[in-house]
Amino acid sequence: MPRMAILIRSIGILWIGMATLNGCMSNSTFSSLAGNSVLPADRSASKAPMESIAADRSLKTAVSTLAPGQVPAVVSPGPVENSSNMSFVSTESKASVPTGPRSTASVPDLGHIYGRTAQSDDRDRNPIIVIPGVLGSRLIDEQTGQVVWGEFGGDSLNPASARGAQLLALRMKSGTPLASLTNRVKPAGTLDALDVQLFGIPFQINAYHDLLTTLGVGGYRDDQTPQGEIHYADQSYSSFQFAYDWRRDNVENARLLHQFILEKKAYVEAERHERHGKDFEPVRFDIVAHSMGGLIARYYLEYGDADLPEDGTAPTVTWAGAKHVSRLVMIATPNAGSLDALAHLVQGETLSRFLPRYESAILGTMPALYQLLPRTRQRPIVAEGDRRHVDIMDPRIWQQFRWGLMDPRQQIVLRDLLPGISDPNVRQQVAYDHLTKCLNRAQAFHRALDVPAKPPAGTSIHLIAGDAHPTSTQFRVDYRGGLTVTAWQPGDGRVSRPSALMDERYSVGVKWTPRLVSPIAWSNVNFLFADHLGLTRDPGFTDNILFLLLESPR
Repeated sequence: MPRMAILIRSIGILWIGMATLNGCMSNSTFSSLAGNSVLPADRSASKAPMESIAADRSLKTAVSTLAPGQVPAVVSPGPVENSSNMSFVSTESKASVPTGPRSTASVPDLGHIYGRTAQSDDRDRNPIIVIPGVLGSRLIDEQTGQVVWGEFGGDSLNPASARGAQLLALRMKSGTPLASLTNRVKPAGTLDALDVQLFGIPFQINAYHDLLTTLGVGGYRDDQTPQGEIHYADQSYSSFQFAYDWRRDNVENARLLHQFILEKKAYVEAERHERHGKDFEPVRFDIVAHSMGGLIARYYLEYGDADLPEDGTAPTVTWAGAKHVSRLVMIATPNAGSLDALAHLVQGETLSRFLPRYESAILGTMPALYQLLPRTRQRPIVAEGDRRHVDIMDPRIWQQFRWGLMDPRQQIVLRDLLPGISDPNVRQQVAYDHLTKCLNRAQAFHRALDVPAKPPAGTSIHLIAGDAHPTSTQFRVDYRGGLTVTAWQPGDGRVSRPSALMDERYSVGVKWTPRLVSPIAWSNVNFLFADHLGLTRDPGFTDNILFLLLESPR
């Protein structure tokens, strides 16, 4: 079998890198609520060892249940006491959720199908830009070179320390726009591998490594791969990784993507001119975006490098970015948000029993995480008792239920994040101001993405998602702010099918119809029967991706 036909078989693992990145932090990193799992009850801000940090605490002062039509009052923090019985986030039984039998099928011979295409001299093949999801870019301290995100254990950054918390969190300052609240932490490439050290033993977990390497095997090259550039004479095409600071506002990153595309476009044009003279089509890109990366890419297609209107209104779709993009392929993107984002903003997250805990006050400084929240119009939160919907975009709700930055137990962390402020009441005011700015920005971002619009000719939007696993879509909140999962939809275990599709038939006031109602004009949609982590390992996933990139008509 020709060399490239053999090598193309390895593209069957093309996207295992994405899945592994999530997998190494799954059960863990901003993950679950899938299956019957119960998220940790711990919300403490203690900097004691993990065993102490894991101790459950509950509120002594109860917050009143929302009454019909009642506007939540701002409640100041009250005293707290320890409790070992509080389960802050839980799930109800899913016995009623159908889980059908799984069938087995033959795996296609991808080498036979795509080998000849991969070897062809297709000088007009589009270069690729890979955009990872949340957590998918390494972050470093620009001043010292220390890895802030992407290494764990040993001498890696400890988010429980004051210095670690200050570096990982974004700055907070009353009256200052989010865009101006920067620190010295910058992105430093996508996570090709995750460096972990447990019990003094270092090892690596492949993250986006396999993706970046196998793109080179498939006829693309990327000089950021550990192996360096991979050349197969004229059968060599370009792929690029867009690393970004996943903590920051997605619109900021969309604007940086614009600059990135212009730079890479000039590079590819120069390469093609040297190789083929002037005999080539204008350079456009295929973007393959995973999870939150799909939101950044979709905003860019519709608005280019334009910022959101200052008055919070929905902007006019210009498709300014579409002139540079031929195809956008979104992989497991939560277009209508995810309950996971709320859970982690409310209570923080622990990667595993051996790795650090990331407190909610740290995560709560990150605007991008609020932009992953589900739409209120799809009733993601209902009140206990009367089941009226709760507006999670209202900062007063967060204060009433003492969620995230408003949890009085996070004062220890806030003291580290705001060392120049000694008064805890003032610190709480600064945190409330930051929460309000993040929620307002998230609403404006959602309005922009929710405008119905059809891309211009020559640009197409594609989706690959899962719909075979029960996925949480609704919480019930009790009078203490505790969250219980009470509703599910088919999905991949983390991103529901309605969210991936941006299906408005599940919104309040929208009459159900047999046909999909979505602001996104999908060119095509593929559903696979795998969970969030298994999705990118599925042969059907690889087959569909290879067809789009290598053979689909333009």
